[in-house]
Amino acid sequence: MQNQPEIITQEDYLSLQKDLGRQAGIITELKQKNAYLEAELAALKRMVFGSKQERFIPGDNGQLTLGLHPETMELEEEEPIQVNYSRKKKKRKAVRLELPAHLPRQSETIEPEGLDSGAKKIGESITEILEYTPGKIFVKQYIRPRYVQTDSCGDQTLRIGKLPSLPIPQGNAGPGLLAHLMISKFIDHLPYYRQVQQFKRQGVTLAESTISGWFSATCTLLTPLYELLCEKTLKASYLHADETPLPVQSSEKKGATHTGYHWVYRAPEERLVCFDYRRNRGREGPELFLQGFQGALQTDGYAAYEVFSHRKGITLLACMAHARRYFEKALSNDAKRAKQMLVMIQKLYAIERKAKEAGYSHQQRYYYRKRMATRILKKMEKWMRVQSACDTVLPKSGIGKALSYTQNLWPRLKRYKDNGAWEIDNNQVENSIRPVALGRKNYLFAGSHQAAEHAAMMYSFFGTCKLNGIEPYQWLKDTLNTIADARVNDLEKYLPIKQEEA
Repeated sequence: MQNQPEIITQEDYLSLQKDLGRQAGIITELKQKNAYLEAELAALKRMVFGSKQERFIPGDNGQLTLGLHPETMELEEEEPIQVNYSRKKKKRKAVRLELPAHLPRQSETIEPEGLDSGAKKIGESITEILEYTPGKIFVKQYIRPRYVQTDSCGDQTLRIGKLPSLPIPQGNAGPGLLAHLMISKFIDHLPYYRQVQQFKRQGVTLAESTISGWFSATCTLLTPLYELLCEKTLKASYLHADETPLPVQSSEKKGATHTGYHWVYRAPEERLVCFDYRRNRGREGPELFLQGFQGALQTDGYAAYEVFSHRKGITLLACMAHARRYFEKALSNDAKRAKQMLVMIQKLYAIERKAKEAGYSHQQRYYYRKRMATRILKKMEKWMRVQSACDTVLPKSGIGKALSYTQNLWPRLKRYKDNGAWEIDNNQVENSIRPVALGRKNYLFAGSHQAAEHAAMMYSFFGTCKLNGIEPYQWLKDTLNTIADARVNDLEKYLPIKQEEA
C-alpha cells in the first residue's frame, strides 16, 4: 500500500509561516550585524595600517581624465568633465635655490698661496653658504637720570624720564621675548618646558611658572583686541565652522583631564579666523557665539549645528568632503557603489578646480556651476534614491551609512551652487585647526580652562596672520610694544590684517 501524503492543517501552516518569518528576521538582523562589524573592522584596519590621504583614484574601468586648462565660459553643457590622476611623477632635476638677497653677508677673502707680486686680478669667484647663529637673549636697560630742579621761588622738584609702557606692568619681560615665547609654543609647538631647556643652554634660567605667568598677563593685555577680532568675524556674511577637542587639566577631575573644545569660525572673504573655547561639545557653544550672526554657515553633519536650520537669517550649508569620506570608507564594503559615487563627486571637484584656475569671479563661478554642476548633482540625487531602495544595501553597512549621511544633508550639500562665493566643502576651516592638532601632540593638554581660553586667543591671532600673509613674530612684538597705550577706537589698526583692507 502506498504511503499517503501527510495532511497539514491550516494551524500548522500558519505556525510554519510564522517560524519562517522569524527565521528570515533573524537572518536579516545577522546580516546587518555582520555588515556593521565588517565596517568597524575595516575602519580599525584603516586607522592602524591605512594611508591618511583622502584622494580617490578610480580604476581602469570608467576612468576619467582631468582636463584642467582654463577655458572660457562658452563651454557646452554636454562637454564631459574628465578626471585623471597619475601616481607616477616625472623626476625633476634638483635645483639649488638662490639665497635670499635681504640676508646680511659676512665676507671672508681667501687669497691663493704662493702668489707672485706681479699677479694681476681679473675677477673673483664667490661661493655662498647659509649659516646660522643661535638666537640671542640680552638685557635691555632703561637708564633714567634723576635731577633736582629749583624754580624761581626756590622750590625744588625731582625730575626723571618717563618709563615707556611695558607689556606686563612691573614685569621684566620685553615684547620681543614674549612674542618669541608665544610663537615657539603656538606656531612651532614647543611646550614651555622645552623652551626652558633652550634658555638654560644659553645660561639663562627661567621657571615654567614664570613663563606661564607672562603668558597669562600677555593674554590679558590682548583681550580687547581678541574681542574685536571675534566681532569682525561675526560681521561676515559667510562663515565656516568646525570644532576640535582639547584635553584640559581641571580640579574637577583629579588624576584625569577634562575634554574641552575649540570651536573655530573662519570668514573666507575677510580672511579672519576665530577660535572660541568651550568646556563641552554641546550646541550652546556655537549658539552663544553666533547670536548676532546673519548669513551662510557651512559645517559638517554634527547635530549641534541643527539648531541654526530654524534660525531666521542663517542659511546652512554642508561639506561635500565629509560626504566623500563616508563613500571612501565604504570602498571596503561595497566597492562598486562607492566608486560610482566617488567618480561623480570627483567631477564636481574638477568643476571647482577649473573655475579656480580660470580665475572666475563669484558671479562667473555661479553661472559655471549652474551650467556644469547642476546636472551632476541631479544625477547623484537620483542614483542615491535608487541605491537606498535596494535590498542589498544594509543600513548599518559602510555604503548604507554613506548613503544615509549624504541623503540627510543633501539639501545643504547641493546648496553651494546657489552662490559663487560659497565653497563646495569646509576644508579651509579644517586647515586652520591643524595647528591645534599638532600642538596637542606636543604639549598634550592645557593647564586650566583659562589657559585653554588664552590658547584660543593666540590661535586666532596667528591663524589670521597666516591668512593675510603677515609675519607673526614681528606683528606680535610691535603690537605688545605699543598696545598698552592704545585707545579703544584705535584697536582696529592692531589687527593682523592688511590695513588697506581693514
